[in-house]
Amino acid sequence: MTADTATDVFENHRSVLTGVAYRMLGRITDAEDVVQEAWLRWSAAPREDVREPRAFLVRIVTRLAVDRLRQVRSRREAYVGPWLPDPVVTHFGPAVPDTAEKAVLADSVSVAVLVVLESLSPLERAVFVLREAFGFPYAEIAVALDRGEPAVRQLAGRARRHVEERKPRYDVDPAQCRDLTERFLAAAAGGDIEGLLALLAPDVRLVGDGGGKSRAPLRIIDSADKVGRFLLAVAREQSGRLDARILELNGGPALLLLIEDEVDSVVQLGILDGVVHCVYIVRNPDKLHQFSTAGRS
Repeated sequence: MTADTATDVFENHRSVLTGVAYRMLGRITDAEDVVQEAWLRWSAAPREDVREPRAFLVRIVTRLAVDRLRQVRSRREAYVGPWLPDPVVTHFGPAVPDTAEKAVLADSVSVAVLVVLESLSPLERAVFVLREAFGFPYAEIAVALDRGEPAVRQLAGRARRHVEERKPRYDVDPAQCRDLTERFLAAAAGGDIEGLLALLAPDVRLVGDGGGKSRAPLRIIDSADKVGRFLLAVAREQSGRLDARILELNGGPALLLLIEDEVDSVVQLGILDGVVHCVYIVRNPDKLHQFSTAGRS
C-alpha cells in the first residue's frame, strides 16, 4: 500500500473514527488527539496483511480512547460544577441516507446520552458506542477490546440497561424542537416570564457548565419557577448586544449565543411532549472555541 493510498484509506474512515472517539470521550480535543495518534500508528505500521482497514482503524481508536478515558477520569472528578460534553456540529447528510440510522446516530451523540455514558466504565462505554451507535458485530468488538465475545455481550447488556434506566426521554422531531427553541429564545430574551414558564415542564432542570472559567450555576437548578427566574435574571444582566444563531448540535437544534460578536454560550434543550424538560448551558470557553469563526461568518 503506497503512502497516498494509506492516506486515502484513513481519510475515507476519518468521520467514523472521529465519531467513535467523540462518543467515547465527550471532548473534541481529546477525540482529535486520539484520531491523530491513530493516524501516526496507521502510517507507521505494516499494512500488507490488513484485510479490513475500517475494523483495524476502529480497533486502534477504541483502544486509544479507552486509555485516554481512564487518564481523564481524575480530571472529570475535579471539575468545577456540572460537566457537559463539548457541543459538536452534527450534519449527517447524504452519507447517512437512512432516517432510522440518522436517528440512532443523533441519539447516541445527544447531550443527555453522553452525560449518562460518563457513568459507565471505559470498557462498557466502548462496547455501547461500537454496538449501539455504529452497529459493529460482537465478534469485531471483542477483537477491538481483546476480550472474549461472551464477555463483550455481558458488557453490552449491562451498559444498555444502565443507559436505558438513566437516559431521559426527549422528542427528536427537528421541526418541533426548532420551533420550541425559537419560542424559548424569544421569551427569555424578551423578559416574558409567563411565556417562558408556559414552555417549561414543572420539573424542568437547568444544567450549566462553566468549568470554573465562566459564570454558571455550580449546582443543577430545578423547577419551572427557579429555572425561569434564573434565565430572566441572566437576560436582564446582559448589557451588550445579543446575537443568537440556531445550529444543529449534538443531533438537534441549539442556540449559539454571542455578546458583542464574542461567543458566550451554547444552549440546548431537552424537549418532550411540547415542553422543555432540561436546559443545558455550556459557557466553558475551552468548549466553545470551535464556534469563534462560525460566530463571525
